[in-house]
Amino acid sequence: MPSPRFYCSEPLAENQTFTVPESVAHHIRVLRLEAGSNIVLFDGQGGEITGTVDFNGKVAVVVLGERQAREAELAGQITLLQGLPSGDKMDWIIEKAVELGVHRIVPIAAQRSVLQLSGPRLEKRLAHWQRTIESASEQCGRNRLMQIQAPQSLEKALAEPSSHTRLLCEPEGAQDFSTWLQSPAANLHVNPALTLLIGPEGGWSHQEFDCAHKLGVQSVKFGTRVLRTETAALAMVAAATALLAW
Repeated sequence: MPSPRFYCSEPLAENQTFTVPESVAHHIRVLRLEAGSNIVLFDGQGGEITGTVDFNGKVAVVVLGERQAREAELAGQITLLQGLPSGDKMDWIIEKAVELGVHRIVPIAAQRSVLQLSGPRLEKRLAHWQRTIESASEQCGRNRLMQIQAPQSLEKALAEPSSHTRLLCEPEGAQDFSTWLQSPAANLHVNPALTLLIGPEGGWSHQEFDCAHKLGVQSVKFGTRVLRTETAALAMVAAATALLAW
């Protein structure tokens, strides 16, 4: 059985005794790990360190070994521009995006997004999403954390300089998604960087479509069925990684 994995925000140095943060110590106690148990720690900067648990009173410490340069990242970078959905759907999308290897996710406060975040509510939600990323990374074996930005408008997100191939899925897309990905125009084998634009419930507005097209985003068609926003995001990421052998 694989050793339990824990994320630590503090930089980890190999071959040292490390006092784990209280959140990790609590998790260790919940799992009822005993002194001498092996665990894996990672700090999100790449690689991981196996260590042995010990206890000093209520404090949990880990005797760390050498850092192992193990990675589980995709061969290319995928950024997801995700229109903010309602309820807790964003939690699901973030968790699964981590598992699928997405490099970065940018929540988009779209014109048709039901969920609107600002002030303390936004700060609380961002902290919650960050914990979701950390937990999903522990589970799936990634040693680098997916990046997440604060919600912003589609226009602002697309205005950032980018060398990515940027694709927006719509029923009237000029080309099929799989055909476009593997076309010379996409150039993804030379520059393996892809951005996918996924609208919220109700889709992108006409103004957002126009903005995306003016900024060079390519429209593509993905299948013959209308997918929910949380389904579309994950299905397109999975299809892209399979078709591009990332």
